[in-house]
Amino acid sequence: MANEPPLDELDEYRDLLVGLVRMHVLHHAAQEEIYGVWMIDELASHGYRLSAGTLYPMLHKMVRDGYLTVRSERDGRTVRKFYAATDKGRRGLAVARERMQIFTRKGTADDS
Repeated sequence: MANEPPLDELDEYRDLLVGLVRMHVLHHAAQEEIYGVWMIDELASHGYRLSAGTLYPMLHKMVRDGYLTVRSERDGRTVRKFYAATDKGRRGLAVARERMQIFTRKGTADDS
């Protein structure tokens, strides 16, 4: 990850990057069910440092907004919540991916 910005720079621009984190969550939740600790580790592998106190409220809001569903599974004394993308979440991810292409296209008039 030689091209990753320094962690303090990621913290400085956290308000801008939160949308990318949500897209990342939707990307994985559209592929298969996810759970919080796994998502924290996955995001960390891409340079995002999120605590449970940041991620879980984000997941709960995404459920309230209709982008994710949640189900609980008990394993002994432990209850784990699994999140999956809804149809609205998949559509939202597709729209976001389309809009992000403006930043990756070469030779467009918007390259200035």
